[in-house]
Amino acid sequence: MSKPAPAGDIRETGLADALGTRFLSYALSTIKARSLPDVRDGLKPVHRRLLFAMRQLKLDPESGFKKCARVVGDVIGKYHPHGDTAVYDTLVRLAQEFAVRYPLVDGQGNFGNIDGDNAAAMRYTEARLTDVAWALLEGISEDAVDFRETYDGEDSEPVVLPAAFPNLLANGAAGIAVGMATSIPPHNAGEICDALLHLIKRPNATIAKLVDFMPGPDFPTGGVLVENRATVVEAYASGRGGLRVRGKWSKEKLSRGLYQIVVTEIPYQVQKERLIEKIAELLAAKKLPLLADVRDESDTEVRIVLEPKNRSIDAEMLMEQLFRLTDLEVRVGLNMNVLDADNTPRVMNLAEVLAAFLDHRHQVLKRRSHHRLERIERRLEVLDGLIVAYLNLDEVIRIVRAEDDAKAELIRAFKLSDAQAEAILNMRLRQLRKLEEIEIRREHADLSAERKQIKALLRDKKRRWDAIADEIRAIKKSFGARTALGRRRTEIGDAPTAVVVSMEDMIEREPVTVLCSEKGWIRAAKGHIENAAEVSYKEDDRGRFVLRAQSTDKLVIFATNGRFYTLGCGRLPGGRGHGEPLRLMIDLGNGYDVVNMFIHRPGRRLLVAADSGHGFLVEEDDVIAQTRNGKQVLNLGAGREAAACVPVGEGDDAVAAIGHNRRLLIFKLDELPVMGRGRGVILQRYRKGGLADTKTFALAEGLAWRSGTRERTESDIAPWLGKRAQAGHLPPKGFPRANRFT
Repeated sequence: MSKPAPAGDIRETGLADALGTRFLSYALSTIKARSLPDVRDGLKPVHRRLLFAMRQLKLDPESGFKKCARVVGDVIGKYHPHGDTAVYDTLVRLAQEFAVRYPLVDGQGNFGNIDGDNAAAMRYTEARLTDVAWALLEGISEDAVDFRETYDGEDSEPVVLPAAFPNLLANGAAGIAVGMATSIPPHNAGEICDALLHLIKRPNATIAKLVDFMPGPDFPTGGVLVENRATVVEAYASGRGGLRVRGKWSKEKLSRGLYQIVVTEIPYQVQKERLIEKIAELLAAKKLPLLADVRDESDTEVRIVLEPKNRSIDAEMLMEQLFRLTDLEVRVGLNMNVLDADNTPRVMNLAEVLAAFLDHRHQVLKRRSHHRLERIERRLEVLDGLIVAYLNLDEVIRIVRAEDDAKAELIRAFKLSDAQAEAILNMRLRQLRKLEEIEIRREHADLSAERKQIKALLRDKKRRWDAIADEIRAIKKSFGARTALGRRRTEIGDAPTAVVVSMEDMIEREPVTVLCSEKGWIRAAKGHIENAAEVSYKEDDRGRFVLRAQSTDKLVIFATNGRFYTLGCGRLPGGRGHGEPLRLMIDLGNGYDVVNMFIHRPGRRLLVAADSGHGFLVEEDDVIAQTRNGKQVLNLGAGREAAACVPVGEGDDAVAAIGHNRRLLIFKLDELPVMGRGRGVILQRYRKGGLADTKTFALAEGLAWRSGTRERTESDIAPWLGKRAQAGHLPPKGFPRANRFT
């Protein structure tokens, strides 16, 4: 049985080679025909085809609108063989004032909004070209650029647009290709024109000088560029970098010293609704402790209102938190990766991009001038023939009436060209009047003068650059800072100064009341309880410590074993019920009890003392324990326990110590050493018993103690004033029999 003949041309090749070849073709197609813009007109093929198709539909800025479905149909049917959704999305974006700095499409209908809502279907919306788009197309019918066949070979399309407007930098571009990407932010057209004019005068201008004219991007949504000049210059010099942009905000004063923050501009390409949702999510997760509420009061203008927790909150610190955690600050990438005039992708710096645009405009000017010169030459040839006809009118009439081949006879008799003879034969009788001859001679003179100017222009390079400079000035006048469209929107700000936001500031703070009973049950009730008598405890138990604190505070506990323990107030059991035993949270040890409990205050000193009468001062910051075993600070002798732990108040300069023997001694605070750990020195001597209590106070204010519900103060303390380690004397009358100051 014979083998079947092979179907078609079959070639053997390696899989790796086949894949490599095809992937390379795909990559080049993506880079050159889809993702990267042309440096000359700043457009990708889909944008260019869309604008050209709209021009062919005569949708100029002065004409009426046409349905977007009609435009999309023409684009995909004649020029761009892709899906209608992709083309319509492109058209919509070119019409969105918040997405494009200088819109190329004038849309009528719902084209979406800054909240991220989509545009209406293409059958409902209408469009036409804007003045900016018309400037990009100016001269396209005057042989300004090359054309190529469309994908089906039935029509032609421009390779690049003439681009009288600097679209690449003015509107920016973004795209992802295979192995490369581009990201060019929009800029102000007036500033670009100033830089172009300077570059015409100084072709070797530095990037730093060009940045003087173009200080940074100009986004359609405004905002504030918070980047120092050196970073901007470096990014434009290399063609790569990143620039930070923040939303614009202000502080509005309200009654009673209150205020609110109003955000009026948000960063480029940030959806307002998603931004507000993110802030609300952080608020619900208690990651914005300084913020109370956020609401959207926007109408045609952006207005996001932020309410601080209270009037004492610093607005700068609140905004710094939002800048760090939300898209109120974004980093806009700069990657000027474009296709050059040779259709080669490469990263250009600012000077190269501007120079490429100028070179393109120079080429367009020469081509349009040559095209105009050719048309003038053809018209002058015809006018020369018509003038000959007027000078020999009778003979021309005779030849036309008498000769069978009038055209050939006219060419022979007056040495005319074929075009001249054809024009004479096509003359109407009404053109034989004298007035028409005068008009022809005037037109001949005007065209001759224009021909002379064009030839001089083509001979003189300086004159051509002067003409380009005039074109750029005209663009600046039409779209520069003096127009509503061209006014700079993004503020050029300074690099933000460092605003220190501590970790505590990033955590939600809530007022709590720490309650600890005599039997060691502890809890943290929400809010500050004013009347401790209203707090309920377990049966046969009562309150011992009632401390007003914040949920972010640290609770310091000193026990009779001489150890310090630390608990976070936010981690204590809630106020419902009676709490939990303290012994489950810290390793207190059997037989030991709590001496004192207080809220940690950094930078403060503590007076610690044992019942033996020994003690010293210790820095409060040094006693904070990291484990549930606590931190040993006061060393105790055999059979001894810690008796007191007293925070030293600001202004305190004296120590009062009282023993179980009811002897009171007062001495200067500076007689005690500051130690990190140890037994300390003798505070008061005893024959029997030991230290009952101690406290620090200011001598000038006298010694105060609590007796029942009353507080008493002894101003004359001379009888008890002595030196450390003395025995002391009986306390004043009325001093509590329990030998305690509180």
